[in-house]
Amino acid sequence: MSSERNSKLVMMSRNSQDAELVLAHLIHPVTVKKLVGRWLEEDTPSFDYGGFVVGERVESAVLLCKSAGVLAGVPFFNAIFEELGCTVDWQIPEGTLLEPVNEPITTAIVTGKVRHILLGERVALNCITRASGIATQARRMADIAQGARWHGEVSGTRKTTPGFRLVEKDALLVGGISTHRHDLSAMIMLKDNHIWSAGNITQAVKDAKRVGGFCTKIEVECRSVEEALEAAAAGADVVMLDNFEPQALHPAAREIKDRYPHILVESSGGVREDTLYKYMGPHVDIISLGITTQGYQTVDFSFKIRKQGKNPHNPRVQTTL
Repeated sequence: MSSERNSKLVMMSRNSQDAELVLAHLIHPVTVKKLVGRWLEEDTPSFDYGGFVVGERVESAVLLCKSAGVLAGVPFFNAIFEELGCTVDWQIPEGTLLEPVNEPITTAIVTGKVRHILLGERVALNCITRASGIATQARRMADIAQGARWHGEVSGTRKTTPGFRLVEKDALLVGGISTHRHDLSAMIMLKDNHIWSAGNITQAVKDAKRVGGFCTKIEVECRSVEEALEAAAAGADVVMLDNFEPQALHPAAREIKDRYPHILVESSGGVREDTLYKYMGPHVDIISLGITTQGYQTVDFSFKIRKQGKNPHNPRVQTTL
């Protein structure tokens, strides 16, 4: 791990009640094993030519963080190398804000047969760079909400990468914001296409309640206060005010809450990180943003075999002379 002179580590604050809770315990081991198997098979569908060259000597490699970001994706990184018979020794816990200054931060050490380490290298880097990028942006948004002393929740959406949703949703939690529904089965959300096809909001909610029962929340996407009030009267649990500008959102949310105080009001559509604070208000409970999993910058990590006389930091070439 780099010295304090060369790096700064800012730990995610946690209260004492959370001390025994580990986000990685949310992830089903069978599910992640299946995901990892597909990823590894995609990256090496036939011969491992590079593995033939390096063989099966036991080696160690270092994971180096080269740009600022919140470390996330650890359970998936672990699972990739466990599948390959390697061990991972983390130098820094997940959720830490890494801020390299003069040199990269040694984040983890992977040990195992060298060809197995290299089989997992790119797949693991793809996970850790993307997950950490999502968590970093999520942390900034969580900090905005905390700074505004807002009571509600900033949330992701279902706008995720096919086959990568579990990693992305987990990264949102590491960053400190909500995931929203995980999939179509997690909550009943009736959007405009559902309403138009069903005929009207009242009928759509009635039909949804018949199959969802008491244990499944119903959310309705609304484009006006009138639609939101109809949804609330029909028995919806959450109304989403879609594409409302802040000046229209807050009076609409207040009117809905005055009539139906138990209803959760969500704002969604067109919200950016730099405008997030404008959508926070006393009558808005949720703000969801697609950019949480679509508009983030990845964190730069590298992965190098440790060898005497070799510099794993891989400095940039300044001149060929």
